[in-house]
Amino acid sequence: MAAQLLSVQRKRWPEGAAAASFPFGVPSLAALEPLDLAAPVTFFVGENGSGKSTLLEALAVAARLPAVGRRDPASDETLAAQRTLAGHLRLSWSRHRTHRGFFLRAEDFFGFAARLRADRAVLEARLEEIEVEFADASDYAKALARGPAAGSLHEMKARYGEDIDHQSHGESFLALLRSRLVPNGLYLLDEPEAALSPQSQLAFIAMVREAIDAGGQFIMATHSPILMAIPGAVIVSFDERPPRPVPFDQLAHVTLMRDFLAHPERFLRHLWG
Repeated sequence: MAAQLLSVQRKRWPEGAAAASFPFGVPSLAALEPLDLAAPVTFFVGENGSGKSTLLEALAVAARLPAVGRRDPASDETLAAQRTLAGHLRLSWSRHRTHRGFFLRAEDFFGFAARLRADRAVLEARLEEIEVEFADASDYAKALARGPAAGSLHEMKARYGEDIDHQSHGESFLALLRSRLVPNGLYLLDEPEAALSPQSQLAFIAMVREAIDAGGQFIMATHSPILMAIPGAVIVSFDERPPRPVPFDQLAHVTLMRDFLAHPERFLRHLWG
């Protein structure tokens, strides 16, 4: 049986000025009650600033998950407030705490992809230099010189694909996820749709299903009605006080999107004139 994150609840909250400061002063977090996180897929939804990403980041710290594309959450300077929040959270697990899986923010992915391209360019340039430097050397000496750079480049291509330099953001994002998904992993993802077209979001949903079948668990902050439609997902609205599960059909994101797509002219004549 895989270790599964079952719930999160707050310990004793700060008082006075500390309680009014970020992150404890965020209305949804100030009102936080125990949240059931036992579903294979849980979504945190709400307007920007509602606290959904802040709690997700604090969960990543509390769960001690590694991050993809940036410093570890335990030392990342941008997550100092979230580490404080994590210290006031109590996580409940089905078994022992798992360290399989990862935490990924969409903004970090773009930096990670840029670094991959830069690293690949450096490795390829080094191989070209070796060809010049060892032009008159034996094949054995040339192979020894090429070994470290060629090995790193081969590993990069095997993990992220042959054409990582020419992939779209969506293709790169899906390739990155595919390379890192492991059985029984816990995955905390912040707005994964930022890197994905609607069609790529459908491919992502298929990938999530495969990971769940292998014992995976996902908790995601999102604005995407496409992702929210995953069957069986629990959708927690941070626009509620306290945050609570809301059925898909009752979500403001969903009703607004449906109404707009059905009658865009009704909205645009007021906005566009």
